[in-house]
Amino acid sequence: MRVIGTAGHVDHGKSALVKALTGINPDRLKEEQEREMTIDLGFAWMTLPSGQAVSLVDVPGHEAFIKNMLAGVGGIDAALLVIAADEGIMPQTREHLAILDLLRVKGGVVALTKSDLAREPGWLEMVEAEVAHALRDTVLAGASIVAVSAKTGRGLDVLRRELDRTLAEVVEKTDRARPRLPIDRVFTLAGFGTVVTGTLDDGSFGVGDEVEIAPRGLRARIRGLQTHKEKIARAAPGGRVAINLAGIATDELARGDVVIRPGTYRPTQILDARLQWLPDAPKPLRHSQRLELFVFSSETSVRVRLLEGERVEAGQSAWVQLISSAPLVLAKGDRFILRYASPSQTVGGGVVIEPHPLARYRRGRSEVIERLERAQRGTPTELIMQYVEMNGALDARELPERVGLEPSVVALALRELIDAGELITLNHERAEYLVSRASWNEWCARARVHLDKYHREFPLRAGIPREVFKTRLPSLPPRIFDSALERAAREQVFEFNEKSVWAREHRAEFDPALEARVEALLADFERAPYSPPSAEEASAAIGAEALNALVEQGQLVRLSASVLLTSAAERAMMAWVIAAIHARGQVTAAELRDQFGTSRKYAIAFLEYLDQKHVTRRVGDGRVLHPHLELTRAAE
Repeated sequence: MRVIGTAGHVDHGKSALVKALTGINPDRLKEEQEREMTIDLGFAWMTLPSGQAVSLVDVPGHEAFIKNMLAGVGGIDAALLVIAADEGIMPQTREHLAILDLLRVKGGVVALTKSDLAREPGWLEMVEAEVAHALRDTVLAGASIVAVSAKTGRGLDVLRRELDRTLAEVVEKTDRARPRLPIDRVFTLAGFGTVVTGTLDDGSFGVGDEVEIAPRGLRARIRGLQTHKEKIARAAPGGRVAINLAGIATDELARGDVVIRPGTYRPTQILDARLQWLPDAPKPLRHSQRLELFVFSSETSVRVRLLEGERVEAGQSAWVQLISSAPLVLAKGDRFILRYASPSQTVGGGVVIEPHPLARYRRGRSEVIERLERAQRGTPTELIMQYVEMNGALDARELPERVGLEPSVVALALRELIDAGELITLNHERAEYLVSRASWNEWCARARVHLDKYHREFPLRAGIPREVFKTRLPSLPPRIFDSALERAAREQVFEFNEKSVWAREHRAEFDPALEARVEALLADFERAPYSPPSAEEASAAIGAEALNALVEQGQLVRLSASVLLTSAAERAMMAWVIAAIHARGQVTAAELRDQFGTSRKYAIAFLEYLDQKHVTRRVGDGRVLHPHLELTRAAE
């Protein structure tokens, strides 16, 4: 599940656009509907042209509610920046754009709303040029700009396609088995009790799971899960989720709390970070200055300790330690926003490098800065995971050069990741290939989808041919396909043999009417085992799919496109041919025909079948044993 967040100036039509796209009014509060202005977060959902379901988070545009906006954009995959065509870029447009830039939102689309109110010919083109210029040095540089009208419907289909295209280019959130859901809403639902909502990150939750509410340290149990008002048994990372919690009251929770798996995160009040001070910040940032910190849905006051120098000028970056007035639940790589409390204004942001530093560092120490720079690049395990996830499957021998670490360091980090289950190994010849657990889980899930679809389309077939299966799952290199099959079978994802792959629960079964026709056909084969019905006659009697099923099950053997035998007849004829050649050196089609009272057509088809199986080879008008059988006989 993917999440798109709106952004833009007040009264530029964000909520109207969301309603036009989804049919859902995101303004849920009575005051919002009366004032026709979004105050708090709103939520909606829709299905894009590709069939992908997405959530939309509608945020307030008014400067008085910017804190509510920040609670909604922390976990989004892409932004929908809304700019009214009749007004163009306004102050909150620029602040929202700066926030998206600081959060490093991976992609986005610009919607020029109210395009039906364009003032004069060429007006839209002028506004588009202004917007493109404003986006030039941001994360939305080069984003598509689509003129739309929620009133007339203009451009809505184009906008949906562009959102689809943008999300296809954004890497989905991975499952690191450390789920956390920053709470952005808490409410009571009649008959259910306490419900919290948020965007799930870093892992999955299932119904019945025991959870912790951090940083409060409270425990609860997941009674139910929903997404888009539909019940689900398990919620995957990246989507909007509503969690029905048992054993806890609403007055014990608040926006900014985080639902986690017990023991997976430790709250912190001091963290190392790389900070970026905005180019339009009105004043330099000074050492020990107090600011408001926003991470996901949490808000708290922090004191900024500069680790170099006494001030940070507009547009500069710096290494800092942030001392929080309240505990926070953070992980390395989390993005944050910094604001002045008064006057309220976004002035900077950055990324968490270490959520649990060992100490408050002495300022001006070069070794501290060097350590932070190494940490920004990543620990050995993080660097390895990054490269493996980027490459899908990576030869372990390439890692030391790729990550720039000593082989001994890589070996220790690899062992840690493999023991923790975050990496799995697939072998090919002497090489060991590494695949992230998230990529492997995705491959297995896609495999099941393909198998289920194939079994629905061809219920009488034993399974999908292995080579066809390989082409439909190209995310792993072909050279490790066989190793992937073996591992998946061990993990009971599916079953396979030298020919086919199939879901473990799949069985090719005939319905009663077809079963009767099949039994009649097999009886015909038994009555004349060496001159049975032709393939054309058999197909006419039971259908091509049922006939293929009998061949796959081994009840019939296909000698050629038009000739079939029972497996017993095939074994009897093969045994006689081998024995006859041993006795007199060769065998002819006429001798085979006379021995079994069959036709020349069937005798020739059978001998050509043995040639293809490398049992015999033709010499003149006769057959002799294939050399590999002669060698086997000599060895015996």
